[in-house]
Amino acid sequence: MDGYPGDMAKTFRKGDRVRWDAGNESSTGTVEEIITSDTEAGGRTVRASEEHPQYLVRSEKSGRTAVHKPEAIHPA
Repeated sequence: MDGYPGDMAKTFRKGDRVRWDAGNESSTGTVEEIITSDTEAGGRTVRASEEHPQYLVRSEKSGRTAVHKPEAIHPA
């Protein structure tokens, strides 16, 4: 499974509002990009593919971007 639990990974689209755990609290933001190939994003090297995308999201609170795997984000 290459680190992706379950057979049905969640999928999101650009513009979707999502939430994720950020330490002791939850953050909310918007999907800005669906990453489907290895690249540099969110301040790190991202390993992604069509089968295992990652999501560049922008935090509503801080305005900063981060990259998350599908299992780390949820519909807001």
